[in-house]
Amino acid sequence: MGRFDGKVAFITGAARGQGRNHAIRLAEEGADIIAVDICKQIDTIPYALSRPEDLEETVALIEKLGRRVVAVEADVLDAAAMVAAVKQGVDELGRIDIVLANAGVAPHSVDELDAVQVFMDTIAINLGGVRNAVAAAAPYMIAQGDGGAIVITSSTQGLSGAGGTGTGATDGYVASKHGVVGLMRSWANWLAPHMIRVNTVHPTGVMTKMIDNESMGAFVAQSPHLADAMANLMPVPVVDIEDITNAVLYLVSDDGRYVTGVTLPVDAGFGVK
Repeated sequence: MGRFDGKVAFITGAARGQGRNHAIRLAEEGADIIAVDICKQIDTIPYALSRPEDLEETVALIEKLGRRVVAVEADVLDAAAMVAAVKQGVDELGRIDIVLANAGVAPHSVDELDAVQVFMDTIAINLGGVRNAVAAAAPYMIAQGDGGAIVITSSTQGLSGAGGTGTGATDGYVASKHGVVGLMRSWANWLAPHMIRVNTVHPTGVMTKMIDNESMGAFVAQSPHLADAMANLMPVPVVDIEDITNAVLYLVSDDGRYVTGVTLPVDAGFGVK
């Protein structure tokens, strides 16, 4: 018996990185998955985003575990597409119990050609996209009457402004990651009477394509003070993807059944420096 037998999880940004890892671990413990990702490039994002074959690989890995998966290529900025993706998933899988609003971007670049557009796109994706995903799924969870759990991926930058540089990317990233904390707290109040819990998880740097790319490397290299500002208290440069998944699975499992409205850091001490 798995912790998530009979459960269905809706995950954005599921084609790779944290989203894929969350999906696989949930599937290993019995959950079926609604996996959503944009699978195309966005003009203001300087590193390669997911591709259709990435989402196909996520599907194959889940199916190899004997679990069902509904995969949809859709942009979290498109509210109607989120509604349609959730409906397709529920029509095929029967319900929805867990939402992981994980999709996000970090478009840090040395050559930021349009800081205003970078800022606006980052806010739209990291904050507006979270709103669209949760707004699409919550009505189904309420109607089921069985409770549930929502986890939003924020960041250490959702609790701190360390490393700010005044660029569109840093301003947009920090503002959006703070913004989802406000959404979480509002939704925790809205959904608590339905026994639906809402929390944020706040990773420090995680070794995924979001930070492990040439653009981010060059951005940090041009400002040596950032290395000190963004360093963890514990002597580790980044944490493993499994560390974030472990925290997420705690928050959506019965182990965290009375945990709601919290900002859970997985940050190697970053927040207490």
